This record gives sequence, C-alpha cells and structure tokens, in this order.
Amino acid sequence: MHFLSPIWFFALAALSIPIVIHLWNIKPGKTLKVGSIMLISEASKTNRRSFKLVDILLFILRCLLLALLAFFLAAPVWQHLKKPEKVKGWVLLPKENLKESYQKFKPVVDSLTQSGYEFHYFEKGFAKGDLTKILADTNRKDTASTNNYWVVVKQLNNKVSSALPVYLFTPNGSIHFKGAKPTTGLNLHWQTYTTADSVSKWIAAASFTANNAIKVTQGNSSPSGIYYTEQFIKNDGNQDIEVKVQNGQPVVSLKNSEQPPVQVDTSTLQIALYTNKYALDAGYLKAALSAVVNFNGRKAIIRQYNNAAQIAGGQDWLFWLSDAPLSSRLLNASKNIFKYENGKIVSTASWIDAGSALFNADKKIALNKLIVSNDKNETVWHNGFGIPVLDKKMQKNANIYRFYSHFNPNWNDLVWSDYFPRMILKLINNNIYQQPEKFDKRILTNQQIQPIQIKQTTEVASVNPVEQVDISKYFWLLVIVLFVAERILSHKTKTIPTNG
Repeated sequence: MHFLSPIWFFALAALSIPIVIHLWNIKPGKTLKVGSIMLISEASKTNRRSFKLVDILLFILRCLLLALLAFFLAAPVWQHLKKPEKVKGWVLLPKENLKESYQKFKPVVDSLTQSGYEFHYFEKGFAKGDLTKILADTNRKDTASTNNYWVVVKQLNNKVSSALPVYLFTPNGSIHFKGAKPTTGLNLHWQTYTTADSVSKWIAAASFTANNAIKVTQGNSSPSGIYYTEQFIKNDGNQDIEVKVQNGQPVVSLKNSEQPPVQVDTSTLQIALYTNKYALDAGYLKAALSAVVNFNGRKAIIRQYNNAAQIAGGQDWLFWLSDAPLSSRLLNASKNIFKYENGKIVSTASWIDAGSALFNADKKIALNKLIVSNDKNETVWHNGFGIPVLDKKMQKNANIYRFYSHFNPNWNDLVWSDYFPRMILKLINNNIYQQPEKFDKRILTNQQIQPIQIKQTTEVASVNPVEQVDISKYFWLLVIVLFVAERILSHKTKTIPTNG
C-alpha cells in the first residue's frame, strides 16, 4: 500500500487528545458516615487523583477514528504489478479528431484491431478504449486541436516497450509539430493525412484609408503556405465581410467565421522627415514615402522639418537625415526612428541586399560608400559581404533603424532603383499580423514528421506494468462505521448509573 499525500500523517499527532482525556481522571473522595468526630483529630486536606485508563473500548475507538481519518487524508492506493497482457500491439488515434482519422485509415485500423491490437488514445496517459463503442456514439463530434504530437511521442517512448509494434494515425498539420524532432526507440509506424478543412481565411488587420474606405488585410492558409490579400470596403459593403459598430468602435468580421470581430484602426499614420543639410536626400526619401502612402491607402500625413523643435510627439515614423544627435524628447515620442549613422566612411564596391523576394538576382543596387560599424544588432539590409547597411535595435520604447549609408547617388544607386519604394513600404508595413493558430493549415511531409529513430538500449519492462487502485473509499467507510460506534458507546457510558 502507498500513500499519495503522506504529509497528512502529521495529523496522527491528534491521537494525543483522547489519550490525555482518558488518562486525566480525577475521582472525588467518598463520604464516610461516623457517629462522632470528637475523637478524630484534624488532618490536612488532600486530593486524590488517579491516572489510569477508563472506558478502554471507547478510548480505542476514538484513537482508531483519528488514525483512520489521517490515513484517508493521506490518499491510500493499492499498488501492484499487473499480469503481463498478451497484446500484439497498439493502435493510436488522436482523441480530438478520432472519427476523421479512423475514416482515413479504416481498412488498416479495422484489420489491426481484429487481429488483437489494442486501441489507445494518442494523448498524455494513453488511455485504453473500446473503439467500437466510441465510433458508435453518434453524439460524439471531432474538435479542433493544437496538441504537439512530437511531445506526445516523447511520452509514448517512456510508456511502451520497443518490442511492441505501435501504429499511429494523425493529421499532418504544421500546428501539431513544434520544436525539435523527438528521438525514439519505438517500433513506430506513423501514417498521416491532410484534414478535410485544409483551407482557411481570417482577418489579419483593418484600417481606414484616405478616402474613408476600410482596408481589410485577409490571411489565407492552405497546405502549401500562408499569404495575405487586401480588400477595400466602401459604403456598398462586401459579400464576405461584415462591418459593424461595437462599443462605439467600427469592427469587421468574416461571415460564418469563428474568428471574433477585428477592430478597425482609425488612427492616422504620422511620418516626420527631418534634415538640416541633406536636402537632396530628403527629396528622394519624401518621393518614396509619398508613393508608399498612395499605394498603401492608409490615412497618413508626411511632414518635413528643418527645425527639430517643431517636430511634435506621437510620430509613428521619424526619419532623421542628419549627423546631429537625436534629442531624448524625440526618442521618447517616436515609435520608429530611421537615422543616419555617424562614423568612418569607407569606399566599397558592393551592393545592397534587403533579403526580400522582390529582388531580382540580375538587378543589384550598387553600394559605393559605407560607414563601418562594429555593433551587433539585428541586420535588416546588408551588403554583399554580409556587413550591415541597415540594422535595428530597441532603445527605450522605440525601434531604432540605423542607416550606414545615405539616400544619395554618390553613396549608392538606391534612390534610382525601382526597389527603393518597395523597400520603404516593407519597412513601414513590417507588421506582425494576427494569425490565429487554429487557422494555420500548412502541412509537413511524412519525412519531416517522422522522429529520429535510435536503438533503444534500455527496454521498458512491460505495458502498464504497475497499477494503482484507489482504496480511500474503504477508509472513509471505516471512519463512518467507527464514528457511529463511538457515538453509541459514548452515549451508553454516560447513562450507566454510578454506585456508592
């Protein structure tokens, strides 16, 4: 017998209570009737006390009652080794999408179960079940799941013997496979399939445009990947997207979708451009920013300054085209800052690589001058040798983008390139869109899914070798019986008349 909560054995200290009660028994003195007390001399008064057990049966019942209560609270279980079961192997299916998984591999699963394979749920604990009864339950429905199957396989590796054949049937969605591949010595036969709902849509973002339309960015997921599309909704509405007002704020939602409504961003993008001596650079950048705003469609205001004191706080983007240091006021009042970096200027014969699929390998943006940096931050753009041209770091609450070149033809061919506005667009629109995990329908190939097989050196003794049986209910029953017996005996003891 084992106890799951042995700390409750400290409650056995309560046994001292009935011991003290029963030992501390003070008997009153007896009165002796005599004819005269004239000849009896006065003696000092003494009290007689005797420490001895009385009502021994009642004492034993009370001690047993307290002891059994402590044993009950300690959660007793009976642990014993199970007899080896003659099982050919296991068949495992995920509990959440059991019926779909079964239908995909019905001939194989039926053949295995009929030949003596046991069915177990593919989840922590691997509970055994009657597959025939489970499938006959018409009220049972499959539900969505994001369980990490690789984690469950690691748990399975410590559960069954490497000699036991295990057949596993699961979906192949990428949401079920996170982290590193597990290493296992199982005799595992893992087959996967693509679920029926292999395409999904959701709203990733929504904002007002300059012409008071609503720009909706819609996420689309399929087995091949995730991509985003944009729609502009005006007063005439949209067949797929509903526009409502909740708590005074406009929201959009896809019709017949489980996704909660997404709030429409009603703010205006604030962009400030400052320069004190690089007017030519500012002209090129402002033209690119104007093209980005027109293409993006979102409400935006671009203002150029040559006096830093006039720049208001609350800027979404501040482009600091200057060698002057940035004030702490602007650093605290801007979300994103793009600034020229100071340092040693070196000539180079390389190109600018923004790491984007928009670039054509045959068209390279020449880089003639570069400012050398020894800092190690997140690289956004780099040259042909991997040296940062634009990097990013967090400073206070702002994203600082440090540019190690200039927007000037003497420094590079960036301002002449068709990619220049696209690079600025990607920089400004570098949003992390809402991507609910349950809408991710990407899949992994069978080769990507299979765990790393190794030869298991330590054999698991058996399938479910130890079984624990909860016996606390029996202790609870004994507690009730003893309590009733103690009350009856206590009542009888009180009603027995005393003699003398």
